[in-house]
Amino acid sequence: MGMLHQLNDWSTTHHPRWLVILRVALGFSLFLKGISFISNTVALQTMLQSSGLPSNEWLTTVIACIHLLGGALMIVGLFTRWVALVQIPILLGAVIFINAKRGVFAAESEFVLSLVILLLLIFFFLEGGGRISFDDFFRRNPK
Repeated sequence: MGMLHQLNDWSTTHHPRWLVILRVALGFSLFLKGISFISNTVALQTMLQSSGLPSNEWLTTVIACIHLLGGALMIVGLFTRWVALVQIPILLGAVIFINAKRGVFAAESEFVLSLVILLLLIFFFLEGGGRISFDDFFRRNPK
């Protein structure tokens, strides 16, 4: 039995139902941040430029689309581990390159929020979608 299979079996049997609320809240926050990035791409480009990262138009579009799609999939619990895995590098970059340079206690700092979302993404990458998710529904009904 592989390690990933053992992790999946353990998370299926030990997943409390209140974690579903946490997963949905995480999905909503990612989805809303994606909407925020789409509605104000200039702010995202200036954040990337001020941190020294490349601020190409395609990069801002990709980040916004990944947040939108990832948030929607996280809400319903479909491909939860894959979505979290794709989101982790983006949030890691936000924590290290963008928010850490502004400072934790700066006026417009989102450091704490970005760090909490990053930790939740790592948690749901390990834990999975849980019992109330499309991941579990499709696992139980393979047809």
